[in-house]
Amino acid sequence: MTIIASEPFIFYSSLHLAELTGVRVAKLPELVGHIRSVDGSSIYRHTHQFVRQHLYLAPEPPNDFAYWVSDVLGDERLGEALSAIDITTYPSIGSIRESLISTIEYALEARPRLKSLICPEGEEFNFLKAVGFILPTGYKASDLDEFSNHIRYISFDSIYFHMFEARLRLERPTNDFSNWLATSLGEEELAVNVARIDPYTQTGEGIRATILKLLDIRLHRSGNNNGRT
Repeated sequence: MTIIASEPFIFYSSLHLAELTGVRVAKLPELVGHIRSVDGSSIYRHTHQFVRQHLYLAPEPPNDFAYWVSDVLGDERLGEALSAIDITTYPSIGSIRESLISTIEYALEARPRLKSLICPEGEEFNFLKAVGFILPTGYKASDLDEFSNHIRYISFDSIYFHMFEARLRLERPTNDFSNWLATSLGEEELAVNVARIDPYTQTGEGIRATILKLLDIRLHRSGNNNGRT
């Protein structure tokens, strides 16, 4: 017997455009000062652009700050410390911001010479910000069958929106898919299993395949194709 959700799941996608902020820095004290003050959309842009690329490729997702410190300023030690910041463990942009600040400030205090490092002319760090647009996909699901069918065809951008942005956008402990499964369908076990998927270590196709496998197991176990109520 098919369970109908109390609220349908509406699939969205997002589009992000990069916009210059006009803020450029050449030294670490300037960098950390502006990390403290720039808009959250800028922190999001510089820590998550690699994650979107990761959906299609599968590199380690570093951040722009780590890249600039290592490759432009030439301090691999601090660059590695910034790369090691695991953005998957933070519930908000604000908490990511604070981790970046504390990592850089600790290095500046421990190694004062870093304060005098200056990048070559023309290689300053340019702060960008992400300008986001939320777009409807036209897909809507009222039960697990429909949800599974739509997961097969939605774009990676839609997967990104619901798996990555949800936690940061609403500062939730889980993603949109798991939240809907638990609150609208009462599928707590399935919701937990989907929440356990680490979207930062898989491509978009890998995430899709993992979700579909979990849904397929659940649908076959419940005999969900026997009719609707």
